[in-house]
Amino acid sequence: MALHAESLGLSSSALPLLAAAVHERLGLLYEPSRFDSLADRLAPLVLERGFESFLDYYYLLKYDAASAAEWLRVMDALSVTETYFWREIDQLRAIVQHIVPRLAAARDPVRIWSVPCANGEEPLTLAMLFEEAGWFDRVPIEIHGSDASEAAIARARAGRYRERAFRSLPTALRARYFTPCGDTWAVDPDLHRRITSWSVVNLMCDREVDERARVPVIVCRNVFIYFSPASVERVAAAFARAMPPRAYLCLGASESLLKLRTAFELQEVGGAFVYVKDDRNV
Repeated sequence: MALHAESLGLSSSALPLLAAAVHERLGLLYEPSRFDSLADRLAPLVLERGFESFLDYYYLLKYDAASAAEWLRVMDALSVTETYFWREIDQLRAIVQHIVPRLAAARDPVRIWSVPCANGEEPLTLAMLFEEAGWFDRVPIEIHGSDASEAAIARARAGRYRERAFRSLPTALRARYFTPCGDTWAVDPDLHRRITSWSVVNLMCDREVDERARVPVIVCRNVFIYFSPASVERVAAAFARAMPPRAYLCLGASESLLKLRTAFELQEVGGAFVYVKDDRNV
């Protein structure tokens, strides 16, 4: 049963401070109309600490020397990890059918970073597409999956999925790459090993982004809808600094960089829209 902050007697006076701290640290935007949602998600963490107010929890996050571990728990509480296999598949097909052949011509390993990857559905969808197209036999391919939630990455590493994750995946592919295991489905170990790495990354941490973003393709879908424009610009700039001279950034269908100042230009590739960074045109 969900814990509701109001029924627990927790004062809401410190929620603007908490929302500002969350925005600064994680990029997530909680406007006053969503303070109740923020309070309900964080109330269990406040109570577990034995605090009687959100202000006490704010002081912990803002000033305690050991707050880093607590921020990971906050990220787990605030994460929206609802996704599924084969989501917005046209864009991923464009990567496999049109972008990868361009990259493979350079004879370098093809590296792709999926962030946030939630429970691993997106990296594994890419792996299935590469497997079906025979790319793993033709060129070295690295697929890296990252998320800000430790709990989500733990689930990705476990490779177990419930029925809702398969609502768009063709039945034949589920039969080929997944095995029933109790009330879940386990991903085929050979496919699971196609994911080069799983890692916890906060997109608002430039150092963490720089370590992963040195790739020609980043799939960063359905997270910017939760960010402020300033946070989106900051992350896009961090991507652009780290990515090679010609690179591709895939966003979700409801996300856009067009009103922001970034190094990326929207282009149609293989019937799908992607953002292209091309330093040769600067």
